[in-house]
Amino acid sequence: MRFGLFGRNRGIGGQPRARMSWKMRLIPLVLFAIYGLYFYVSNQETVPLTGRSQLVDMTHEQEMALGLQSYQEILSQSQVIPEGQVVDLVRTIGRRLANAAADVDPGFDWEFNVIESQQANAFALPGGKTAVYTGLIPVAENQSGLAVVMGHEIAHAIARHGAERMAHQKLVQMGTIAATVAVGDMDYDTQRMVMGALGVGAQYGVLLPFSRDHESEADYMGLLFVARACFDPTEAPKLWERMGEMSQGKQPAEFMSTHPSHGTRIKQFQEWMPEALALREQHCGNPPPSSS
Repeated sequence: MRFGLFGRNRGIGGQPRARMSWKMRLIPLVLFAIYGLYFYVSNQETVPLTGRSQLVDMTHEQEMALGLQSYQEILSQSQVIPEGQVVDLVRTIGRRLANAAADVDPGFDWEFNVIESQQANAFALPGGKTAVYTGLIPVAENQSGLAVVMGHEIAHAIARHGAERMAHQKLVQMGTIAATVAVGDMDYDTQRMVMGALGVGAQYGVLLPFSRDHESEADYMGLLFVARACFDPTEAPKLWERMGEMSQGKQPAEFMSTHPSHGTRIKQFQEWMPEALALREQHCGNPPPSSS
């Protein structure tokens, strides 16, 4: 931007720079809308078990290659426990859950490792590459509690949530570029205000809600895997009660978080519990013991 003697917006050679008309501003936005709609419609898949339509624009092979690369990087930078009672436990639970998910497994090569860390967490990457941090073990308390977390992470991988997030981010980036072109001749403060509002809208109106939906979907699918594998699904709400106690009320407001609140998760598990218990009885033939 260039300013003349009295602050007027001028272009090259000191001539006033022409402002785009509102019709001209609409062109990049309309082009984005057309391409965005095509991109969305032409890259639809269906999430197993839930039947939800999702936006994914990469193949399973591409996703699994990325998952393997990330897994190898993480393990190379971590203290992996090669063997022992905890490792045997995690691998036994992992195999049971993987078998329970066999009908929706896209062909993953499952691998389960344990990483020494105080984090109470676990992850599963596309391709079935899974790890549990040792900090999770005392919070899980028993096999079923650990299976709840691992089932949740396995569900993320099977539901292709990582690839879906990447596709959403791609759409947001394309929209941001279109908006940048549309406001390109505005003064700096106006541009900053408009782009800031769009960024906040995308974050809180698109990306975070989708992330929370992914977490709830993985909770539901994981609970079904837990039930099918003959663990005790009633450990799920108990686990999140313990997680809530551990966080000591420090969890951010739900609308600002990538995850549902502990209270929301507990409520959802309770709503899904009759289905999970019926599924467990169907697959295992008996009600769950208190800490299977």
